[in-house]
Amino acid sequence: MKQEDTKQRILEKALELFSAQGYDSVSVGEIAAAVGIKAPSLYNHFSGKQAIFDAIVEATAAQYAADTERIAIHVQDATQDTAAFLHVSEETLFEKVRQIFEYSLHEPTISRFRRMMTLEQFRSPALAALYTKRYVDRMLVYHAGIFRGLIAAGEIRETDADALAMLYVSPVLTLIGICDRQPEREAECMEKLRDHVRLFFRMVHDGT
Repeated sequence: MKQEDTKQRILEKALELFSAQGYDSVSVGEIAAAVGIKAPSLYNHFSGKQAIFDAIVEATAAQYAADTERIAIHVQDATQDTAAFLHVSEETLFEKVRQIFEYSLHEPTISRFRRMMTLEQFRSPALAALYTKRYVDRMLVYHAGIFRGLIAAGEIRETDADALAMLYVSPVLTLIGICDRQPEREAECMEKLRDHVRLFFRMVHDGT
């Protein structure tokens, strides 16, 4: 196995173990065994478990940016994405949201990372801050930026963009959390997501 392939396998197997058992419960030896190498060989690639964790954080951020680029919603740069939301229909908006929602639930690396961080946010203040930054603050800032752009373009009625972001994002995060805990409720959550997008779309466009 090539060195880069081994390094990637270490990250993949470590993420699987961390997301299922929690960071503290997984040893370097367990990660090595899952990869099919001896523990000393693992140290040829990473200095230790924390270095593996840090590499997972970096790799998943890069993967998310690359994957969302393909569906023209980057969830990184509101200025870049605002045009994608100009003059969209209610159904087109839902389709964009549906793609991100399903990707977040079903892309193995992204969903495992979120489950891992859900567990690890209680392990340390630093990880709690990282969880909040990645899954709450970033989403609120991004969507507030989108709404400011749409307000400036006259696409939606003028109101508080930060409050709109909170109103829009909170139900979406709640539905993802439900699906993480109870996957069998995904169809139900998708219908609730459709209802949420429909009501929000009508509210910001005509105030009803």
